[in-house]
Amino acid sequence: MKLVILGAGAWGTALAVSLCERHSVTLWGRDAAHLDTLKRERCNSKYLPGIALPQNLTLETQFATALHHADIALIATSTNGFGATLAKLAAIRRDLPLLWACKGFETATGRLPHEIARDHLAPDVPLGALSGPSFALEVAQGKPTALTLASAHAAFTQSMAAALNGHALRIYSSHDLIGVELGGALKNVVAIAAGISDGLGLGNNARAALITRALAEMARLGAAMGGQPETFMGLAGLGDLVLTATGDLSRNRTVGMLLARGEKLDDILARLGHVAEGVHSARAARALAHTHKIDMPITEAVCAVLFSGMPPVEAVRQLLARDPKTE
Repeated sequence: MKLVILGAGAWGTALAVSLCERHSVTLWGRDAAHLDTLKRERCNSKYLPGIALPQNLTLETQFATALHHADIALIATSTNGFGATLAKLAAIRRDLPLLWACKGFETATGRLPHEIARDHLAPDVPLGALSGPSFALEVAQGKPTALTLASAHAAFTQSMAAALNGHALRIYSSHDLIGVELGGALKNVVAIAAGISDGLGLGNNARAALITRALAEMARLGAAMGGQPETFMGLAGLGDLVLTATGDLSRNRTVGMLLARGEKLDDILARLGHVAEGVHSARAARALAHTHKIDMPITEAVCAVLFSGMPPVEAVRQLLARDPKTE
């Protein structure tokens, strides 16, 4: 299979490294100077230091050239970069089958990636989302990782899951595109909350309770938007939530921990140098909760800290002061 990966950040590079073991892979990035550095050093030292790029991985600065012979495209940009990349793709090959590996909502519109894709691609083009518990570094290192590929196109889902499946990368299939996308977006918001909890030293009991109740929030919103409850108990829901809320490589958890220590959000994001999707996703998740009349107190608390200047310790106090309810 000839695969083009659009987006040469940490995640796009990690997928390229993993998948070029068994496919012909071309990696494209919008920063030509960055791609030239990758070609010269055979390493993405900016986003994935210490990982050598295989010699059979093609690095391409010209967008049209990258797409020319591809059987399928995989977009691995941030969600906010997804629409612009998709528009470039559609201008050249509107009928090219598409996967995306971005997680979150578009900041300006609050839309999920599949909603953005409808604006650009032909109606019958097979497309889907790749999601699940996956730190880019571990994927690039060849450590075992399980992901979910979700699409409304049944035959496409099965064939692509089989094609991408490998000795270290295990791919499961799903028909619940909305549920899988929501799981990938909402878990980043919860990871910020978990980071706040850990940063305040609230302990393992508190973190376990937070993850469990947050999963209930996610499933409630998912059901209201047409997702399947069982999706949130799988890799794209619980699996990704546990990883992102507990792992030291989680950017969103790091944001929460630094907020708990009194640092300012703008300073934290500038220092990270990577996108923390949970910051953008929190506002969209709150808006969707209001639209669908879904109670999401953890999401509300995260938004209060991020956007209203509420001290993290006060947000925790308000959550603990809520009236007890039936689980």
